[in-house]
Amino acid sequence: MKLPILPSCGGTIDGMAYLSANEHAFDGKEKSVVCTVSSDCTVRAWNVQEGTEIWSSSVQPAPLRSLLTIPEDQLVITMDEQGTVKTWDGQTGKAQATFNTVSTWYNLVLCGVPGNPFLTVATTEGVLYTLTVPCLKEVSQVTAFQNCHIDLLHCSPDKKWIFVGSTETPDTLIIHTDSLTKPTEDKPLSNSLPVGKCWKASWAPKEAARLILLHEDGRSRNLFVTTFDLESKQSKNKVEILAQQVANFILPDSIRMPHLLESYGTDIILLGCESELKIFSVTGNLIASFQDHHQTITSIWVDSFRVVTSSQDISLRVYTWKKEKNTVVLKSCYHLLGGSHRWSSGFRDVACDNVSIMAVESRKCGNNILRAYFFNL
Repeated sequence: MKLPILPSCGGTIDGMAYLSANEHAFDGKEKSVVCTVSSDCTVRAWNVQEGTEIWSSSVQPAPLRSLLTIPEDQLVITMDEQGTVKTWDGQTGKAQATFNTVSTWYNLVLCGVPGNPFLTVATTEGVLYTLTVPCLKEVSQVTAFQNCHIDLLHCSPDKKWIFVGSTETPDTLIIHTDSLTKPTEDKPLSNSLPVGKCWKASWAPKEAARLILLHEDGRSRNLFVTTFDLESKQSKNKVEILAQQVANFILPDSIRMPHLLESYGTDIILLGCESELKIFSVTGNLIASFQDHHQTITSIWVDSFRVVTSSQDISLRVYTWKKEKNTVVLKSCYHLLGGSHRWSSGFRDVACDNVSIMAVESRKCGNNILRAYFFNL
């Protein structure tokens, strides 16, 4: 890996995403572009290889808190803490459209098919707005929960299902995206799942609609991990949502509340448990446990090649997936170090493409910086 670069950015970085396509290119001409939103009320694009700013928006009326990118369309989507959604041209940084939810910000997710995306916005009042992209015209407005914020919002890999949940209530919803993008006078096609209060959720990336939930059982303080496969069934004059439970297990008492949940392939679960990374099968078999960090893991990046974790100990840990016999295992490879303990309070976020790793490092002065690392290709 090459030495890190340090692009400067004012305030706290509250969102980071690659705008460049995650493609295999080994001709030395790779160019990674990453976007950030910050409490300094700007959205910015950075040239990762050069460590330079490509463009920055003008200062917005409120701090920007959420960020999505659509690399194939060179489009950036932001939401500020006053509930204003904007789309931006990823090449020029020019604002394209605005939508006001009249709510404090909370969550964004993309749905719809490639080439025809839609944006679903969840608010603190429990309302889902679905908008066209990039024009941000309202297509539907659905109340998922009455006066209850939505902090779990995830779209399935096949873009047909959205999981909606709140850590304030035991209610959860599965909504068919057609009900949001092609609304009718009928109620949205949705169903609840038979779980207690849900804390984390993840879709298995190699299945069309396999949902993994970390939840309570409603009767005790035990923590469960339950996996469902979803499908829709046409019967006479109506369509039903079927949620088939694939697996379920109780987390051992020795594991405190996991604060991070990710998944890999079809049946592998990754949990961030304080400073440990634990790997389970969907049936509850503990595959591996890594104790490479000395302080809390703050984020987990998972793709088809590797896993990267960030930590408050000012380090990143890189793991790679390896095939052994008839299974896939995760191998711990190396550490990447951040700044000095004198100035830094640790990494808070990490992202990766095929040529670089980007990490957000918190400084004790209250600002954040970006650190970039490059693979030797």
